[in-house]
Amino acid sequence: MTRKETPLLATTSQTVGPYFRLGLDALNCRELAPSGTPGERIAIQGRVLDGDGVGVPDAMLEIWQADSYGKYAYRDQLSEAASGEKSLHSAFRGFGRIPTDEEGRFSFTTIKPGPVPGPGVKQQAPHLVVSVFMRGLLNRLVTRIYFAGHPLNAQDPILLLVSPERRATLLAAPAAGRPDLLEWNVMLQGQGETVFFDF
Repeated sequence: MTRKETPLLATTSQTVGPYFRLGLDALNCRELAPSGTPGERIAIQGRVLDGDGVGVPDAMLEIWQADSYGKYAYRDQLSEAASGEKSLHSAFRGFGRIPTDEEGRFSFTTIKPGPVPGPGVKQQAPHLVVSVFMRGLLNRLVTRIYFAGHPLNAQDPILLLVSPERRATLLAAPAAGRPDLLEWNVMLQGQGETVFFDF
């Protein structure tokens, strides 16, 4: 008796999420630097857009940044605690998770970070590290927000890896008539696609 051969079928693909509102809402934080944190206070707003320019309503941005002295809160506070030195300002977290709304919009406030050490002896220009999470992504997308017009941008070792015509996708620029408000969008694909980095 021979066994009837059954054709092999591909495993059904699975999408990811969105599950952010099921258990992560308590971790949302639109204020990355509490009142009183030293540094220039800024607000950043924008949208997460798909390849057709339509806002993604259920994405989440996770942001890490240094303080105005170029120090990351947790790593540097741990090393300072081990050495007996006091942290510069212990309330600073430099971390936040920001969900998008129904039209893909997001906004948050913080302080402009200082330069941080880069590869070799070069300083990295002030920047925010951004991870993008959304349904359909098996892995996060990692990018950065730099500040348009900052003099260190011209020598930042990471920014210099990006072709000149695409660097604008990483630059937050002042909104019209609002020098305290910066605009920066995430374009997931297509023309003007944001630069994403491999980690």
